[in-house]
Amino acid sequence: MKKTLVIGASENTERYSNKAIKMLNQHQHPVLALGMRTGEVDGIKIQKEIDTKENVHTITMYVGPKNQPAYFDIITQLKPKRLILNPGTENPELEKLAKENDIEVIHGCTLVMLSTDQY
Repeated sequence: MKKTLVIGASENTERYSNKAIKMLNQHQHPVLALGMRTGEVDGIKIQKEIDTKENVHTITMYVGPKNQPAYFDIITQLKPKRLILNPGTENPELEKLAKENDIEVIHGCTLVMLSTDQY
C-alpha cells in the first residue's frame, strides 16, 4: 500500500480531491489530506498543515499552478517517490522542482489510475 498525500483536499463531494480520498481509502492506501480548511472525508481528517517527517510514497495534486508554490517546500521536504499531476494541475515549475529532487512526475488522473489498477 502506498501512503498518499492529497494536496487540495476538500469536504465538497463534487471535488475530485474528495473522490480521490474516498477511492484511495477504498483501495486501502493510507491517506493524508492537506487542504485550505480542516474537515473530514471518509474518516480521514483534512489538515491545514502536515508533519514533513511523514513517510509519503505518493503526492497527488489537486491545486492549480497559481496556488502550488505554497506547497513546494512541503513536497521537497516529504521527498515522495512520485507526484501525480491530475488534469489542470500541470506546471513546468513544479515538474522541474520535482525532478531536481528525484521525484517521479506522472501526468495522470488518480481516479483512473486506481480504477485500472495502475496506481
